[in-house]
Amino acid sequence: MVPLHDNNPTRITPYVNYGLIGINIVIFWYEASLSAPQLQSFVQTYAVVPNQLTTSFQSGDLTQILLQAMTLITSQFLHGGFLHLGGNMLFLWVFGNNIEDQLGHIKFLIFYLLCGALAGLAQWFFSMQSTVPALGASGAIAGVLGAYILRFPHAKILTLLPLGFFITTFRIPAIFFLGFWFVQQALYGIASLQIRSNVGMEGGGIAYWAHAGGFVFGVLLGPLFGLFASKER
Repeated sequence: MVPLHDNNPTRITPYVNYGLIGINIVIFWYEASLSAPQLQSFVQTYAVVPNQLTTSFQSGDLTQILLQAMTLITSQFLHGGFLHLGGNMLFLWVFGNNIEDQLGHIKFLIFYLLCGALAGLAQWFFSMQSTVPALGASGAIAGVLGAYILRFPHAKILTLLPLGFFITTFRIPAIFFLGFWFVQQALYGIASLQIRSNVGMEGGGIAYWAHAGGFVFGVLLGPLFGLFASKER
C-alpha cells in the first residue's frame, strides 16, 4: 500500500510523522515489558474508559474532568498488540508524510492530536457506560486519511491483492480506496449499536465510531488548518 502520485512530492522531511511513529513504538515496547497487573493498571490509567469519562463529566469536578480528558491524548499512543500497532503505523507512514508537508510540522501535530481526541469523543458518545478501555492511534490516523482523500483524491494507491497462492498488485485512486474504508467503518459502527461485546469497544474489539468520526473530523478540519493553502518553500 503505497501512494503513487508524483505531482506533489513531499518537500519537507516529515519529522513529526516519523516522531509519532517512533513514540508509538517506544511506548508499545514499554507496554510489552510490563507484567499483566502492571499493564492492566497502565491501560486503565492512560486509555479512555468511557464510563470513567462520563462519571467525571457528571461530577463537575474540574480536576477529574481534566485528568480524564487527558486520556483522549494519551490513549492515542497505546496499542493492544503487534498487529494493532503495525497496521496503524503502516497507514500513518504511508499517508501522514504528505499531510505534514501540506500543513507544516506544528499544524500537523495539532491536527493529528485534535482528530484523535475528537475521534475518542465520537466513540465515547456511542458507548458512554462502557468499562472497556479504548486505545490506539486509529482515530487520529483516520483524521489523516480524511485530509488525504480531500487533498489527493486522485492519487493512486498501490495495493496488494492475494489471488489464492499468488499475490498481485493494482492501483486504486485514493477516493475509492479510502472512501470504501470510511463506508466500511461507518456501517460497522451502525451494526455495533446492536451488539453487546466484552471485547474491545462494543463491537468485537474495534472502535468503529472512532475511525468514522476521526475521518469526518479530518475532512472538516483539514481545510481550516491550511490543507489547500499554497506553499512557498
